[in-house]
Parts: sequence; structure tokens; C-alpha cells
Amino acid sequence: MIDKIRELQKLLLNKVKTKYKRYFFYKINFDRLTGIIGARGAGKTTFLLQYLKEHPLPMSKKLYISADSIKIDSLFDIAKSFEREGGELLIIDEIHKFTGFENELKKIYDFLELEVVFSGSSALKIDNSKADLSRRVVVYEIEGLSFREFLELKNDIKIDTYSLEDILVNHIDIAYDLSKYHTPKIFQEYLQYGYYPFYFDKYSNYQIKLNETINTVLEVDIPSIFNIEYQNIKNLKKLLLILCQSVPYTPNINELLNKLDMGQDYRTLYRYLDYLHKAKIITLIRPKTKGDNIFAKPDKIYFNNTNLHFAYCDAPNIGTIREVFFKSMIFEHKTTIPKKGDFLVDEKYIFEIGGKNKSFRQIKDLPNSFVVSDDMEIGFGNKVPLWLFGFLY
Repeated sequence: MIDKIRELQKLLLNKVKTKYKRYFFYKINFDRLTGIIGARGAGKTTFLLQYLKEHPLPMSKKLYISADSIKIDSLFDIAKSFEREGGELLIIDEIHKFTGFENELKKIYDFLELEVVFSGSSALKIDNSKADLSRRVVVYEIEGLSFREFLELKNDIKIDTYSLEDILVNHIDIAYDLSKYHTPKIFQEYLQYGYYPFYFDKYSNYQIKLNETINTVLEVDIPSIFNIEYQNIKNLKKLLLILCQSVPYTPNINELLNKLDMGQDYRTLYRYLDYLHKAKIITLIRPKTKGDNIFAKPDKIYFNNTNLHFAYCDAPNIGTIREVFFKSMIFEHKTTIPKKGDFLVDEKYIFEIGGKNKSFRQIKDLPNSFVVSDDMEIGFGNKVPLWLFGFLY
């Protein structure tokens, strides 16, 4: 069995390139049991293969397996056989597709001496009722390409990242430095096609691949993780089409229930929204007083990234696109919806998002307030170009 796994591993390693590494490659501190989660298509498999290929151990001591293989009955049995052969590093991809993976990982951790790195959907749950993994595993979540990474891959260059504070204080100088890489045409290309790394796969049509990816999330990943019947997946797809009408969408729960023919089943609707949020199809911005309570009405609902708007919606609203881009780039910062302005970030900075003629009228006299403007190359004062936030990671 392991011999056949190694044959597939060899084919995959021959195809993977290690020249370019994503923003998170050097941020992960590997432990005995390390989890990598993220949206389907965000680059988890490529990262795992890069890590395997460049790890200093000899190849005989490293093994990559995909947990969705129909030939795998027990992850623990494979791990045990691998260790007997002198194996030290085991990488398990797509672990959310293996029923009972929690107990398998617990057994591997408790009885073997392997280093294990696994990947799974961003919606992956480490269920402590099935196995006490919380004190054993360190989990990292990865995002799709930033605008900076898109430019690096497109032009085969290296570009620095900047902190939020750097951009707000020094945005004029930073914009001058970066303007040689940025053009409105390239930015529009990123908004439509640049979030998922498979854009750079010359053998695939991006729009077709993106739709296939999202359908797999809806039809395979979400049902494999959450308690949802396959016939109810249609409601998840309806939700996405409703979002296309948003500018952006401030949810009316009763209206959603009516459009989905769900009667008064509020709790199921909130669960569906949470499933899509955890799977990184949509982004929910919840009231800061409610925390992560899934049964609290979100203040706003967006698609997770701008590419999804262009894939699903016939005529994406430009105002929504701007807000979605901004929100997707500041994922490392706490974000809520203020009384005035579009976003309150880290409970300190207020941002109003708009075009180049956007004024400060709605946020005037508010401390730490900024207008973020599209269609602008260089800003001034507290008016910052939208594209610059693509260099946060």
C-alpha cells in the first residue's frame, strides 16, 4: 500500500514548483501535530508538497497521502506501517473527507512518534466530543492570494508587505514606491481573477475551475463536515444568488426565509449562513456585542472575495466589490460595522469606502477616520488608495 502511495507522491512532487512561496510559508511553527485549513483552492496542497519536498529529511522518511483515497481504510494503520519503515514526517491532505479523522489523529499522536501535518477545509471542526485534540494540535488558517502576491506571481518579482499602521501613516510615500507595479488594469484583473492561485495554472480555465471549486465546497465539503442533507444544498445555492442582488447586503432575515421557502425556521437559516461563512464562501460581520454567536443576525453579509462576485453575479455592484476587497485584505484585523462609516477596524480606525470622489461628509470630525478611494493612484491626507490595502500580506 505504501509503495503505491509513494508512486502517486512522486508524480505530485515532480509537478510542484518551490520557487514561489506564499505569505504564510515562513509563519507556521510546525509541531508534532499541525493543521492547515483554508478555502478550497487557496493553495493548501501546493504548500504541503512544497514543505515535503524541501524538508531536510531523506525522501524515504517522508510520506504524503490524500485522505479522500478510496483505498485508505485507516489513517492510523498507514501511519504505523510508515513508522515501522523508519518514517518520520507524515502529511495528510483533505483530512475532512475521512470519517472519524479525529480519533485517527489522536491515536497517531498518542502511540506513534511521527510529525504529522494535515490539511482540511476552512470549515473543519476539531470536535472534542469525539477526540480530545485541542491540546494536541496547532491549527493555522490560510487565505487566497493578496494583490501583492498576485503581482509577484504575475511579474516574477518580490514586493514587501506593509502593516496597516504603515499604510495609514505613510501611504503617500508607499504608493509612490509601489506605483511602478500597480495599474488600474492589473487591479481590475486581480478583482476578477486573482484571488485563487490556480489562476496561474495554464492548463485550466479560471472561471470554469472556480465554479467547479465552489460546487465541490457546497456539494461535498459542507455535507461531509456539517449535518446537512444533500437536498438542502439548493438553499445554500439560492442564498448565494440572493447575495448577488446586494449593494452590499444588510440582511433581512424574514425576507431571506420567504425567498428560501423556509417558513419561520430561523435557526436553520442561521446555520446555513454559518456553514457558508466557515467554508469561506461568504463573510459574515457580526455585531461586536454578540461575538461568535451564530444565531445573532449579522450586520453585513459579503461574498468572501471579489472573484466570487464576478463568478456568480451577472453585474457585480462596484460599491460592493470595493468593500469586499477591503474586507478580504484586512482579515488579520478585527472588523465590525460602526454607526458612521463602513468599517471599524481594531476598534480604533473608521473607514469609508468609495470612488475617487468620495468625501469625508459621513465621517467628518471622527477621530482616526479615513476615506479609502478606488480609481486613485496616490492619496493625500487621510484619503488612501484602495489598492494599497492589497499589500497587507
